[in-house]
Amino acid sequence: MTDFATRRTFMVDTQIRPSDVTKFPIIDAMLSVPRETFVPADKIEAAYVGDNIEIAPGRVILDPRTIAKMLDVLDIRDDELVLDIGCAYGYFSALIARMAEAVIAVDEDESVLEDAQAALSEIGADNVILHQGSLLAGATEHGPYDVAVIEGAVEHLPTTLLDQIKDGGRIACLFAEGALGVVRIGYKIDGQVNWRFAFNAGAPVLPGFEQEETFSF
Repeated sequence: MTDFATRRTFMVDTQIRPSDVTKFPIIDAMLSVPRETFVPADKIEAAYVGDNIEIAPGRVILDPRTIAKMLDVLDIRDDELVLDIGCAYGYFSALIARMAEAVIAVDEDESVLEDAQAALSEIGADNVILHQGSLLAGATEHGPYDVAVIEGAVEHLPTTLLDQIKDGGRIACLFAEGALGVVRIGYKIDGQVNWRFAFNAGAPVLPGFEQEETFSF
């Protein structure tokens, strides 16, 4: 029998705390939410490694350090509504749910969302609403949002998603730039998003978020 609780503690002690993430709500969430419940059955032994877990072409469950550092810079409050783009099996959503008022989690794959619903129900995360649809479209009917996260790298970020963030809100986004990706936090002020460097991280570019082709004649 694998002792996942011990692995979870080890993950926090070796991946999260050394990354200068020390806020109690984040540490508490990462010690409490069973990551192994939110990965495909054939990847369960990889649940606590310090790497992204590939779940489909261009799709990963982000590594624990990247998630923790995103949560750290976003500083989500308990009265906030959060949009989670590319939620997959719901791990990031489950962590956010312990900090926010509610989470709207978007993914395209119905069977993956069914697994996510089962996992979220198992841990009692009843403030997560799963939304099936295009990642590029987000979920306008539940917005606008105080906070948004995108679970994967982007080369091109559609304005449709930025438009769903409240004025005064913020978004965490991993931009694919060369070998190393860059996580930036965007702050929306007077309708414009101002980006600030947060930290380096890596992930594949989400399908649909590739740089648009430009043609020159």
